[in-house]
Amino acid sequence: MKDWLKKQIPTGVILLVIAVVAAFHFGFGKHTLAEGVPEVTVGRMALLLIVGFLAGILGGIIGTGGCSVMLPVMHFWMGYPAPLAVGTTLFAVIFTAISGGYGHLVRKNLDKRAVMWLGGIGVIGVAIGSWLFTKLSEQSALLGFILGILFLWPALRMIWEGIRHSGLPQKEGTSIDASGIGLGVFGLIVGLATGVAGLGGGYALVPGLIYLFGAPVYITMGTSLATMIPLALVGGVIKLAGGFVDLSAGLVLAAGTVVGAQVGAAVIKRFKPTTLKLIFGIYFLYVSVKFITAFFGIKIW
Repeated sequence: MKDWLKKQIPTGVILLVIAVVAAFHFGFGKHTLAEGVPEVTVGRMALLLIVGFLAGILGGIIGTGGCSVMLPVMHFWMGYPAPLAVGTTLFAVIFTAISGGYGHLVRKNLDKRAVMWLGGIGVIGVAIGSWLFTKLSEQSALLGFILGILFLWPALRMIWEGIRHSGLPQKEGTSIDASGIGLGVFGLIVGLATGVAGLGGGYALVPGLIYLFGAPVYITMGTSLATMIPLALVGGVIKLAGGFVDLSAGLVLAAGTVVGAQVGAAVIKRFKPTTLKLIFGIYFLYVSVKFITAFFGIKIW
């Protein structure tokens, strides 16, 4: 029990920070809603908390990013404009990545050298991607089309692994034996996608590090989360400064994902990851088709 409580200290600290920021925001912040932003209600906040919680559980079980779940729910079923959904979910991932990344750091489940290359060069990509995002923010349909294309990757990968009843190849080791330049280029590409689409990068980092660089699975999970800290931090702050973050919604989502990730990690052995991958792969494929068809003026339910 004592060991479990010690492991939850970082989660408690992060939740306290979220609570303090929320108290300051609601106590002293301006609450003028931007055009197209849904009104803040108790019911909406409760729904956001549930969505964040479920996204956190999924991330804890199969290692996918919470943005992939939160973003389409906010946009399609809660009425948030695509640019705001992108910025808000990326902001929420800052807290999730810090919580998960710290947990892997104390357990030594990450490669610090790889994190330096991926995150250090990746933030350059995030800055460029964020600049492109501001240009695309006034063209919601085009931004949606790009999101649809990006959602195809995790969708097809998860469906394939779910049908084959296989996961990521298991490999032993405590480090990622890859050139710094190679990791940097990969980080730049992931950072660019993160800045444009706000998907956090985990959906690309995990399979990329394993399949492209032959990284050990457990080291990959920790390295991915740790890399997402600077990517989400830079991208989230830029989008917050640009007015593309609903701070109230972002803080509620963050609280949900932080708690959900801990639950997912605790119950991971009770689920068959391949079954969940198939279910969510089909869901992501549906989201991808929905984004792409909307670009051509075709709306599907």
